[in-house]
Amino acid sequence: MGFPKGRRRLVAVVAALLATTAVAVIVHRVLAPAEVSTVARGEYPASAEPPAGVVGRLPVAPLIVDGRLRVYAAHRQVYADRPVDGRHRTTPYWSYRRWPAELTGVVASGRTVVSRWSDGRLVALDAPTGRVLWRADGPVPAESGAVVRRTGAATVWDPRGLYLTDLADGRSVLVVTGDTQARGVEVTGGRELWRVDLPGRCRSDVGTSVSGQLVGLDSCAGPATVEFRDAATGAVRDRWRPSGVADGLVVTPLGCRTGRSDCAAVRTAGPGDAGGRGWLLGDGEPVAAPALDPAGATLVGDQAVAVLDGVAVGRSARSGAELWRVGGLGAEARMLAVQPGRAHLLTGENDLVTLDPVTGGQLSRFSLNVGSDGTGWAPGAVAAMDGYLSVERLREPVDPDGDDQRYYLTSEAVILAAT
Repeated sequence: MGFPKGRRRLVAVVAALLATTAVAVIVHRVLAPAEVSTVARGEYPASAEPPAGVVGRLPVAPLIVDGRLRVYAAHRQVYADRPVDGRHRTTPYWSYRRWPAELTGVVASGRTVVSRWSDGRLVALDAPTGRVLWRADGPVPAESGAVVRRTGAATVWDPRGLYLTDLADGRSVLVVTGDTQARGVEVTGGRELWRVDLPGRCRSDVGTSVSGQLVGLDSCAGPATVEFRDAATGAVRDRWRPSGVADGLVVTPLGCRTGRSDCAAVRTAGPGDAGGRGWLLGDGEPVAAPALDPAGATLVGDQAVAVLDGVAVGRSARSGAELWRVGGLGAEARMLAVQPGRAHLLTGENDLVTLDPVTGGQLSRFSLNVGSDGTGWAPGAVAAMDGYLSVERLREPVDPDGDDQRYYLTSEAVILAAT
């Protein structure tokens, strides 16, 4: 005997409702906004002191944090591995993932790692444990149109709209900008200090200065002008424009702690300039620094370092007086990167030469080669921090429009070296 016709219909309706509910639950679990935090289970590693030389090669760009961890960026994940001098990437020490937001930037201040997401959310993680320290809302990131390649170098080495700076009272401030808004957030605790409206895409960021300012380039109401905004209050301190520059002013940060954060100088240039003009940043108006005028010159501490025709020259950034001179580097040698106490040069044979910026003394020199990869590659994005240097290796001839397989030398395209 079967069910009566009416009961069969009822059973069919109930079954359909249960199936629909089950599908809805599955869809919700898959598509609903979520975060997954996998904290560290092992001990926080000690600071390593590897000998100068190539440490290893990695498939993604590392952000060195506290001299102990390597932090990486994925599409929807920020994660760390150890040891900092490991030859290859290892199983994550900790991991933080969000869905459906995308990771757009990562910076680190001491033992705090701050990630920024496509919905504007800021999430600070504790480097030793990977635990969430705080969450805050920020402006939605501006659309840059830049191609994000598989190494994630732009996300961890040069995250646009995400900058750090230290105030005179010892506080560290995270400055976050979007198309139409900027906010200042204390790194410790995530407390919002200020928020201001920005005029739009007629204004762009340069970075933050060592004197605690957000530096921007504003062309909204006339010729492009450099704007200095107090990172403690969000108020504009000053507006400045170098003399004799027509339309098309370009401002390049120099001597930055990392990326575009805590920069000690800028170079300004306009159409037709051979190189530009260097300026030291401080509390007042920028001070001219002719030693930083050449296009390849950079700032390390109080020294301007440049390479010309195979000769590296260190000068006082303020007086321009020559302090030292090092030759024999080869005609193709050039500045690659700087960090406190180190100036990194790359020769035509892809030897990495590290000089003391105060004395010009050679701290190390070795070939940037690992395994059987060879040195027939061109340098891409570079980062130098905590005594380490990381550089992308690009396939020659470099095709900026090529896909990642054509663009990079190998699948493990990033070489990591201790200097």
